[in-house]
Amino acid sequence: MIKIFVFGTLKGGFPNFESNKGTRFRGDFVTKEALPLMLVGERFSPWLILPDTKLSEEIDKRFQTHPVKGQVFEVNQEALDEMDKLERIHEADGYRRVEIDVFCESSAEIFTVFVYGKPYEQCRELAFEESVRKVLEGEYLLEHAKLYSSRNKP
Repeated sequence: MIKIFVFGTLKGGFPNFESNKGTRFRGDFVTKEALPLMLVGERFSPWLILPDTKLSEEIDKRFQTHPVKGQVFEVNQEALDEMDKLERIHEADGYRRVEIDVFCESSAEIFTVFVYGKPYEQCRELAFEESVRKVLEGEYLLEHAKLYSSRNKP
């Protein structure tokens, strides 16, 4: 089975959970690395800015970073393909699926898992700053999900 870390709308009880066909793996997790997490655009989409070793200094100067809380799910390839479609990983402005390390809070183990995030390059445009609606402190909550508007809604 494939493990995927979800931090936003794909978490249990959140707007896109119906697209998550996985089985919850253990308890709560947190990213090993502190990363920027924010609500972006008129849809208030949660963006996790992916680690980039070449640009980490620039990212740290520009954004607040925190370990990000989330859940890990085990999925099969078909379920992962469905999530890839939702996250538009093949579109220029879509999310990217990459591997990161996460820490299991209940067992203190570290796992390498997939996550959907945005490459820093998508944030380098001057207009990006204006599209950031809220910088989050490491956790996407139900109060943030209430602001979210799905791309698929009429």
